[in-house]
Amino acid sequence: MTSSESSSEINETDGDASKLFSPLTLRDLTLRNRIVISPMCQHAAEDGKATDWHLVHLGKFALGGAGLVFTESTAVSPHGRIGVSDLGLWRDDQIAPLKRVADFVQAQGVPIGVQLAHAGRKAGSQALWDGGRALAPEQMRLADDSPWRRLGPSALAAGPEWSVPDALTLDDIKTIVDEFGTATRRAQAAGFDAIELHFGHGYLIASFLSPISNHRTDGYGGDRQRRMRLAREVALRVGEEWPAAKPLFCRISAVDGAEGGWSVDDSTDLARELSRCGVDVIDVSSGGLTEETRRLTVPRGLGFQVDFARRIKQETGVTTQAVGMNRRRRPGRTNPPFGSGRPDRDRPRGTERSVLAAAGAGRFGASTGLRRVAGAPWRLARQT
Repeated sequence: MTSSESSSEINETDGDASKLFSPLTLRDLTLRNRIVISPMCQHAAEDGKATDWHLVHLGKFALGGAGLVFTESTAVSPHGRIGVSDLGLWRDDQIAPLKRVADFVQAQGVPIGVQLAHAGRKAGSQALWDGGRALAPEQMRLADDSPWRRLGPSALAAGPEWSVPDALTLDDIKTIVDEFGTATRRAQAAGFDAIELHFGHGYLIASFLSPISNHRTDGYGGDRQRRMRLAREVALRVGEEWPAAKPLFCRISAVDGAEGGWSVDDSTDLARELSRCGVDVIDVSSGGLTEETRRLTVPRGLGFQVDFARRIKQETGVTTQAVGMNRRRRPGRTNPPFGSGRPDRDRPRGTERSVLAAAGAGRFGASTGLRRVAGAPWRLARQT
């Protein structure tokens, strides 16, 4: 929440406010409130390692009193990076820099989680302030010394700008499942309190879930149960390595954003399956599979993903949270996402906006390090 947002946006009713700021226990971890800081890509890692940037970025949310702070998407493989400067846990030397960040956040009395991910066929893109476009295969080869391949369930590109991914073999799939397991061991060594698996936004696991991107005819494609197989295997493999006392979250796209693709009914069934695999919380987002998501008629506004999370919770009994644009409503507007049958945690849009620099055109000189991105808000672009 920004300083300009008055307390009237919080205190609609005493019940809503007390729910938001009430503790919540997940396994042996108790959050002091239900405000969770979403993973936010920073494009600031060095060879997958956390830097001072991450210490300050995540540390400020701990100082602000959030109930739980998550790192950005952290790749389990160099192939699985969204961008060249993503965090990673594919090597042991990436543990200590993340532990430094975790230690600081925890010293403020706030638990910290890591989001483990594999970008799949959407690996290899520019930082948002450079346009966020897909890198060409030649750019990926020259980006750094780490190997980088786009991988997917089938040889189908994520969109016109994306190269066709390599379709995963059965051996490839086994390797990726094991990479999630090994990254989980490293997350434990770094001292994290929670793990979130990224199964949304068109990245690797999401691309297996959707019939739009998964045209396989083996045990990982076809009907919904087979398309969910990789998600189940990853969740179970992570659960083998992750202490039973610590909670496991999973980010999903409730709808994948393409006509004839993944639906909220599918997500409800997936939530049941993941709960059986040991997942404690379903973190509900939406979209991201293909360029068609930009044309999907999902109404957007404050709390637009709350209804997805609420339905999943009501139909499955699984703990849910909604991500994005969940600032408190003003009096007279629809109630916020708390209460009977509603999501259990809020990821306030105001916190996500804090990484943006809000300013009008022409107000910054070159020395500030701020520059305008066409068609986007002002963002901080660190000078090199």
